[in-house]
Amino acid sequence: MLSHHQIWEALDRLAERHELTPSGLARRAGLDPTSFNKSKRLSADGRLRWPSTESIAKVLDATGASMEQFMAFMRPDAGSSGQQEGAFPQRGGSIPLLGFAQAGAGGFFDDGGFPAGQGWDLVEFPAAPAQKSGVYALEVQGESMMPLYRDGDVLIVEPGAQVRRNDRVVVRTNEGEVMAKVLLRQSPRSIELMSLNPEHPNRILELSDVAWIARIIWASQ
Repeated sequence: MLSHHQIWEALDRLAERHELTPSGLARRAGLDPTSFNKSKRLSADGRLRWPSTESIAKVLDATGASMEQFMAFMRPDAGSSGQQEGAFPQRGGSIPLLGFAQAGAGGFFDDGGFPAGQGWDLVEFPAAPAQKSGVYALEVQGESMMPLYRDGDVLIVEPGAQVRRNDRVVVRTNEGEVMAKVLLRQSPRSIELMSLNPEHPNRILELSDVAWIARIIWASQ
C-alpha cells in the first residue's frame, strides 16, 4: 500500500529531475503554485492531505513522465531525497535539534511545521532519517513539563505524522507559543490539550489559532 510520504516524495523527486521546485512543478502543470508546498501536505489538526489523481495526471502530462516512472520515484533508492528547498538538510543518523525556548521564534519552521532555516544543532537518532522525513528534536528547558519530562530531556517530533486522541504532541500557535501537551480531543473547529504538569491548566485552542501540531514519537530521558 502506498503511503502519504511516498506519494509526496515521488512528486518532489520528479520536480528535482526537471530542476524545478515543488511550486515550479505545480505551476508547469497548470495548478496553483502552492498546491505541492509542505504546508499543504497536512491540515492544522495534523490530518494528512493527499495530492489528487487529477493533479498527478496533470503533472505527468506536463513533464512527459509515465506512471511507471512516477512509481519508480517512490523507491527509497530513487535519486535524491526529495527534500524541499529551504528545509533543514538531514545527515546520516543525525536530526536537527532546537531548544523549546527558541522554538517560538520565527525562522526555525516552515508553514507545515517542518524544520527549516539556520540555528539548529544536531543530535543522533537511532532510525534512518530517510525513513522519517522531517523528524527533529526539541530539548526540554525548565520544569514546566514535570514530572513527565525534565530539564534537558530530548523529545523527538514527527511533523508529518497523523495525530490521534491521547497522543503526546507539540503545538505551535500563530502567536509563536510552543507547548508540549496531550491531545485530549479534536473537532473541526478546536482542540483540547491536557498539560503534562498538573500545576498547569489544560488548554482549548481554536484551530484557526494553531499554526501546526506534530506528534512526539520518542523521548530521550
